[in-house]
Amino acid sequence: MDLSIVVPLLNEEDSLKELHDWIAKVMQSNRFSYELIFVDDGSEDGSWQTIKELSSLNPAVKGLSFQRNYGKSQALNAAFKEASGDVVITMDADLQDSPDEIPDLYHLIKEENYDLVSGWKKKRYDSKLRKNLPSKLFNAAARKTSGLALHDFNCGLKAYKNKVIKSVDVYGEMHRYIPVLAKYAGYHNIGEKVVIHQARKYGTTKFGMDRFINGFLDLITINFLMKFGKRPMHLFGLIGTFVFILGFLSSAIIGVSKLIKLYQHKPTILVTDNPWFFIALTCMILGSQLFLAGFLGELILRSKRKPKRYSISDKINL
Repeated sequence: MDLSIVVPLLNEEDSLKELHDWIAKVMQSNRFSYELIFVDDGSEDGSWQTIKELSSLNPAVKGLSFQRNYGKSQALNAAFKEASGDVVITMDADLQDSPDEIPDLYHLIKEENYDLVSGWKKKRYDSKLRKNLPSKLFNAAARKTSGLALHDFNCGLKAYKNKVIKSVDVYGEMHRYIPVLAKYAGYHNIGEKVVIHQARKYGTTKFGMDRFINGFLDLITINFLMKFGKRPMHLFGLIGTFVFILGFLSSAIIGVSKLIKLYQHKPTILVTDNPWFFIALTCMILGSQLFLAGFLGELILRSKRKPKRYSISDKINL
């Protein structure tokens, strides 16, 4: 199969039929074999019923319905497990991503051998203050931290080799950082393509300031986890050892200096009256705690079980 097109959605009943017809037209004109996987992330409108109707008309349409809203990352994770196309395309259901971009993205993966191609909505039709400016700040921080020269990490329109999406674990709110996850998984041929951004035709945006703030927090989390998630002792143990040694040496210096003054019959103060003694003691305690935190992290890492992150209530053609 040439293509798996993954569309996560939440309350997008009005746009689904138009999106389906547009994708089907592009697939037919390019003679692609494909599957169209809709993931209903707990919609409260008639989205799932619409997907059922579309699947009865087009056997390429497949669907997953979540028991409740779990988030875009979980929707993508579930769909990636089912996707079987050589190239996997993700796009949003609000018609702001153009299916006409799919052939070019497909050829970039198949013919130019990219592992992943991310869309770049260079010209946007969103609110400049509420979405464009926060997005620019967020993307600048993501570029600096990840080392990936992408302009639009949050663009929903992306193309992947099938082996890439089978190698990454998308969880929490990490869908923005799939290129970063792919990089840490060993896929370095990551490109970018300028894509058309269309004004929203139906419904309302799901973007808010909470997503902007969460994006920055997730950026910090993912970089920490990629570097130390499998070896917490390398971070906490190293810092803890350094702080403990600093405190121990400081205590030793305080003790030796008091002994020297006693030997020389010079006036001295009690060790406990020296404020540096308590600073040194605090360093030793903090160092021990950090070391133990790293040790406990290693134990937890080796004994943990992965929790069930979402519950699927229904499937179509899967």
